[in-house]
Amino acid sequence: MFAKIRFTLIETRFFCKRRCFCFARSDKNLVSYTRFVLTALLTVAVLLAGCAPRAAPTEEPTEFLLEEYEWAPAPTASASADGPYPSTGGLVPPNDEPYADMFFEDYGVNPFIDTEDDHLSTFAVDVDTGSYTLMRRYVNDGHLPPDESVRVEEYVNYFEQGYEPPLDIEREGAFAIHLEGAPSLYGNERHYLVRVGLKGYEIPPEARKDAVLTFVIDVSGSMDMENRLGLVKQALRLLVEGLRPSDKIGIAVYGSRGYAILEHTPVAEADYILRAIDRLQPEGSTNAEEGLLIGYRMAAQAFDPEAINRVILCSDGVANVGNTGPDSILEQIRDYAGRGIYLTTVGFGMGNYNDVLMEQLANDGDGFYAYVDTLKEAERVFVRDLTSMLQVIARDAKIQVDFDPNVVRSYRLIGYENRDVTDEDFRDDEVDAGEIGVGHSVTALYEIKFHLAEPSGYEPAMTVYVRYEDPETGEVIETNRAIARADFAPAFKDASIRFQLAAVVAEYAEVLRESYWARGSSLADVAWEARRIAEYLPHDADVAEFVSLVERASDLYE
Repeated sequence: MFAKIRFTLIETRFFCKRRCFCFARSDKNLVSYTRFVLTALLTVAVLLAGCAPRAAPTEEPTEFLLEEYEWAPAPTASASADGPYPSTGGLVPPNDEPYADMFFEDYGVNPFIDTEDDHLSTFAVDVDTGSYTLMRRYVNDGHLPPDESVRVEEYVNYFEQGYEPPLDIEREGAFAIHLEGAPSLYGNERHYLVRVGLKGYEIPPEARKDAVLTFVIDVSGSMDMENRLGLVKQALRLLVEGLRPSDKIGIAVYGSRGYAILEHTPVAEADYILRAIDRLQPEGSTNAEEGLLIGYRMAAQAFDPEAINRVILCSDGVANVGNTGPDSILEQIRDYAGRGIYLTTVGFGMGNYNDVLMEQLANDGDGFYAYVDTLKEAERVFVRDLTSMLQVIARDAKIQVDFDPNVVRSYRLIGYENRDVTDEDFRDDEVDAGEIGVGHSVTALYEIKFHLAEPSGYEPAMTVYVRYEDPETGEVIETNRAIARADFAPAFKDASIRFQLAAVVAEYAEVLRESYWARGSSLADVAWEARRIAEYLPHDADVAEFVSLVERASDLYE
């Protein structure tokens, strides 16, 4: 369209020069020239009017950039047009990798630690699940995930654990602490497994606070791959339809630049909000920093101290304009996070995907990270778990486990490698940790070795301390619970079925990341145990799917 306009302008200038020359020769051309110029100018005006951006739906705020956004439907990516790599938009993977430009970080594997050297284990809680659903996408596409993509705790926390919420919030606080132990199915016969579980209190959906949500949507060119932006639109439609009329939504987008396209609007006007989402189209480079900054400024302007205030970032995590790393971007938004504006990062796409940026932004932005590989997963995140995702019941939640050196010889925390907190910082309430929502559960697994001769089976083997800030009152609360060796089940299969499931899921993750501590295990053995456990949980669709994934991964591993 712009090429046509340029051509018409050039053509008009050319003919104008010719007509002016003719005027010197004859006045008879005056009428025809006048008609020509008027016709040409009218044509240009019509073309420019058709290409002009439509009026932005809001007035321009004074504190942040608000530019008009050119509305157009998002194109649908074509797999067949992009060569032999339809799932990654045609990018050619290097060195026989299944996908090009996938960014993960290897945080290592926790070692066994002797209690005589350090009897305290401290970490920030984590309710992310992105690592597990990324694995699912890999396996369903016929590939094993890279070992550095595996975060064991996110595999375990994907599953229902069967914990009961606290019965008395005044006495127990926001969480019920659950401890269970049994001989480990993996490792040698002297290894025991302990499951440390937290379960947040629950509220019915109608009892949650109103929400002021700010969508920050990546509309850069990479979001056109495999119609990623199309899945984002479907996911956000589910979210909007699940909200209540009094909730509010504002929208910022970013490609080469960041834009605000919708001021915060009550969900009672859902059709208006959905039209703004449906009109988005991919374009340009990726200035995630500017997009997030605009989104946070919008959230700050619309901040309601009586409501939930949350930014929801939907992106493939790629940033190539402005500051592109999580640390530098977080420097721009850290102040907003400290003022009670929470962050949820939701990842989309495979190939040209940055897991590091999405996970670290959520960790340090007081938030939660999920990866959406299917519309079914979008429904899980935005519909089934909506209240848990939105309403926070604990800020900067940390766990510290104190092992009795007279009872426990050594221990190993399975996972949480990038959530480590120094022991001295457990009671430093300025240290950033994890956020937990209504009804959320958190699970951590420890592998331990007892002394061969212990004083008494009834002495506490380990005491679990949980410390967090109540977001309503600002009060810092600390609770604890202990478990003795006498409380352990005598055999692995005597433990609860959910305990057994957590152990098998963790071992699956350990094998996938090629952990030293899983060198004696195989995916075939894990698959056998998964099938056995699934028989006890016939109505759990996630467990049935897990069995299928382990079986497929086992075939790929051979």
